Amino acid sequence: MSGHSHFSSIKHKKAITDAKRGKIFSKFARQILVIAKEKGGDPETNSGLRLVIDRAKSMNMPKENIERAIQKGTGELEGEKLDEVLYEAYGPGGIAVIIEGITDNKNRTLGEIKQILSQHQGKLADSGSVKWMFERKGVIVINYQLSLVNNQSREELEMKAIEAGAEDIYWHEDILDVYSKPENLEKVKKNLEAQEIEIESASLDWVAKETKEIGEKQKIASEKLFEALDENDAVQEIYSNLKI
Repeated sequence: MSGHSHFSSIKHKKAITDAKRGKIFSKFARQILVIAKEKGGDPETNSGLRLVIDRAKSMNMPKENIERAIQKGTGELEGEKLDEVLYEAYGPGGIAVIIEGITDNKNRTLGEIKQILSQHQGKLADSGSVKWMFERKGVIVINYQLSLVNNQSREELEMKAIEAGAEDIYWHEDILDVYSKPENLEKVKKNLEAQEIEIESASLDWVAKETKEIGEKQKIASEKLFEALDENDAVQEIYSNLKI
């Protein structure tokens, strides 16, 4: 499988300012609220909630913020009415893009997404015209430099990932993507943690079946598009078939 292009998996390379961190906490809070509302506020029985909480904690989101978002989702506290949205689009060089979001106003968010795309050599696509190019997968991200245990080699880390139940693996620089079936994500994560392998993140992602190579100028334009989309309060995740 080709390495998947998930914008949040690129962001770990960048310094995160306090303002940016506040925006990330806000996005996590919305995600936690929606998941808790759908499937309950107990992370022990709601694996999706547990995954998001783990990611929020890795970004040092305060415990009280997490608990407040859960309580809004379960109705213990009053919360805003939020809807999940998914947009399919084309970006610079014809790359396919999936944008997941959570919004309190679908019409406003649609208009904002259209404007961002048009400003960065992109356009909205018809429903279904892009999503078929992707598969839903569990993705565990391991930073090789942070996961070193007993000076294990890359080959040893790969073998441990396969033994943990990985369907496939892919290296890009020092980052190892470990793929699983969606229903096996939690099991593979626990198996890796049992082997003392530090996990940077675990999530359910849209993974491109095939990646697309584009020119350097188009890659730069794509990065600017992803950053502009990420700045939008409603946008949660951005995936593409851009070859990385």
